[in-house]
Amino acid sequence: MCSDLQFSSCVMDETALSLGTIDVSYLSTSAECSISRCKHSSEEWGECNSRPTLFRSATLKWKETLLGRKRPFVGRCCYVCTPQSRDNFFNASIPSLGLRNVIYINETHTRYRGWLARRFCYVLFVQERDVHKGMFAKNLTENVLNNSRVQKAIVDEASEPSTPGSFVQADPKAINKVKKKARKILQEMVANVSPALIRLTGWVLLKLFNSFFWNIQIHRGQIEMVKAATEMNLPLIFLPVHKSHIDYLLLTFILFCHNIKAPYIAAGNNLNIPIFSTLIRKLGGFFIRRKLDQSPDGRKDFLYRALLYVHVEELLRQQQFLEIFLEGTRSRSGKTSGARAGLLSVVVDALFSNATPDVLIIPVGISYDRIIEGHYNSEQLGKPKKNESIWSIARGVFRMLRKNYGCVRVDFAQPFSLKEYVNSQSQKPVPAPLSLEQALLPAILPSRPNDTVDEGAEASLPSSRDITSEPFRRELISNLAEHILFTANKSCAVMSTHIVACLLLYRHRQGTDLSRLVEDFFSMKEEVLARDFDLGFSGNSDDVVMHAIHLLGNCVNITNTSRNNEFFITPSTTIPAVFELNFYSNGVLHVFIKEAIIACSLHAVQSRRCRNGTNGASPSLISQEHLVRKAASLCYLLSNEFTVSLPCQLIYQVCHESVERLIQYGILLVAEQDDQEDVSPSLTEHQWNKKLPEPLSWRSDEEDEDSDFGEEQRDCYLKVSQSQEHQQYITFLQRLLGPLLEAYSSVVIFVHNFSGPVLESEYLQKLHRHLISRTEKNVAVYAESATYSHVKNALKVFKEIGVFSQTTQRRDTILELSTTFLPQRNRQKLLEFIMSFMVL
Repeated sequence: MCSDLQFSSCVMDETALSLGTIDVSYLSTSAECSISRCKHSSEEWGECNSRPTLFRSATLKWKETLLGRKRPFVGRCCYVCTPQSRDNFFNASIPSLGLRNVIYINETHTRYRGWLARRFCYVLFVQERDVHKGMFAKNLTENVLNNSRVQKAIVDEASEPSTPGSFVQADPKAINKVKKKARKILQEMVANVSPALIRLTGWVLLKLFNSFFWNIQIHRGQIEMVKAATEMNLPLIFLPVHKSHIDYLLLTFILFCHNIKAPYIAAGNNLNIPIFSTLIRKLGGFFIRRKLDQSPDGRKDFLYRALLYVHVEELLRQQQFLEIFLEGTRSRSGKTSGARAGLLSVVVDALFSNATPDVLIIPVGISYDRIIEGHYNSEQLGKPKKNESIWSIARGVFRMLRKNYGCVRVDFAQPFSLKEYVNSQSQKPVPAPLSLEQALLPAILPSRPNDTVDEGAEASLPSSRDITSEPFRRELISNLAEHILFTANKSCAVMSTHIVACLLLYRHRQGTDLSRLVEDFFSMKEEVLARDFDLGFSGNSDDVVMHAIHLLGNCVNITNTSRNNEFFITPSTTIPAVFELNFYSNGVLHVFIKEAIIACSLHAVQSRRCRNGTNGASPSLISQEHLVRKAASLCYLLSNEFTVSLPCQLIYQVCHESVERLIQYGILLVAEQDDQEDVSPSLTEHQWNKKLPEPLSWRSDEEDEDSDFGEEQRDCYLKVSQSQEHQQYITFLQRLLGPLLEAYSSVVIFVHNFSGPVLESEYLQKLHRHLISRTEKNVAVYAESATYSHVKNALKVFKEIGVFSQTTQRRDTILELSTTFLPQRNRQKLLEFIMSFMVL
């Protein structure tokens, strides 16, 4: 216990020292300790810069003179969709304001000084926060019930037809009955904020967070942007990623500490449990159904939708702040889940109806060294989710008090105007995205007629860009949700546990010496910074790696070798441990995902050229155009796993930029001019070119007519660097996508024996049991390929591609093979398409 406390103090002090912006009192009082630590930290930079490690050798040499020690400032809003907002709330000094540990409070944060102030600094700090009843909404219930839309919904429900097509006049008793029902729904929905309880909770959270978190870091500049946004007298919508139940309290706590009004939090009704629900309502939470459109009898509940719509509209009209979790539920995979934009659509509709002149949108990234839930292994193993209860919450709090969960980082992205976003979508329409069936079938089944729609084609545009057009409204809300989640995910800092878990799974799966792990850790964190992603830790790499290993617990095995008395680190091979490591490893996946896609596409292109011959060309030469198109098809295949681009960007352009980046790194080399002139495109490449848009379609409308953009995009041929470091780096990138590709290929193999029709839920369970069985028998290359989220996403993709056709019977989904994939040969081609990206 003593050694753990000493280790904790050392890492916290080191972190504060390296950040350089945290209160001086956060550091150790020992001057000698601080001086030695300063020396050690500076020695680390010089020592590690000379180490020839995998990541440094692979990509960082080109940027040695450019890479400074400043952290990148993340979260800037889109310059294409919201250029005016990009200039608001931001100035050149904001990035230099640095980080702050929110839960470090002492007398300097209060108006008082002295011994008593030091003893009661938490109480004094909380008491001085600006929170009062006048900040929050008034007369919500009555205003909602008196709204004309709700009145109409009440009358309509009271006048339900006794026979189809026939309505009778509403009976006053029936209307009163429906009114009581509406009032009862509002009792659950409407929050009754208590400033006194917010203060009390603030004090309790200061105590609790300091007991099980080492620090909670925020960027001062981001908070300054949020404060500037609050002065606009407009409603603010906070949209964080959702990784833990602590997310609900964390955001409110941070805003409270900075005198920013607490938001009303949209929470699922699964948390509406005795005692706890009362606390949530008084802190600003309001409960909504997980499925808005479904009533208990299976019909659409128009009354509930009207109440929810008007409730949110009334909050916005009174300039209240909202907190909405777009993912709908906590991420079980460690990656950002797909958006569920139901509540966001209500906000957009409120803007359309002029309930508020504008709304400011603030995506929020949240990163944990270790989530308080620890892991979601039971659900990833296919076990049903346990319902929340007051006892489970009490057990969870007791468990938290006995452990330490490391560091937390919260990043507020730059606020942007929803009105400006809507106007930009109306004035500068972008093509509707291709469906997966349109995008992938020509690549999977090249013998099919060329019926795909080119990305950017006029036919893909909605018939109207007017905000009253329902197709435009749906496309707008979908693109807005993707924009927000992409920005929030990109804002998430990479934590030390993410890097260590990633290295152990995809670089040192068979184990490695601690010193080698530290070297790769240092180089990988430099890679993260070089790609303009931020880190959620700082300090000496040796200490930070040991900190991460300590938090990962039983997922990591440590043995002491006789050679130089060196520690040997190996990841645990049990299925739950691998699942847990994969969860934390996915926290760094978004940093390397584009390069990983290019690396897997390289393998696909090279293996096809070897099989089909090269028509006299050098087998080492690769068409850049062909590589980009192959990468784009892989992006579409894995589109339910992650997002590689904003909706306002073309996937082909993003893939092309990723190839250019690898060329810049020196991993890909442009072939000499003499070699390129000798190369003639193969028949396969000619067929591929007919299936997808022309390369010059990447050009944007903003490109100058006299620019040499077309010259830049002219196809060229590439070579892969044969240096050992570059080859190892490519292998690492390919392994990052190994679990996903193995899961998808295993699902296709299972589909080979499909006998339908079958219930989707039943088939999903069979699929998952099949993948778990492969892992238990040690058939699987990657044990983490058997997670439930991979199987679920794979089945969803295959439905969207058109492998399955589906029908609905009594609220159950029935799956059946589509006519396209009924022939066995077409399912075989789908398997070959996926396997082409895999490195076995």
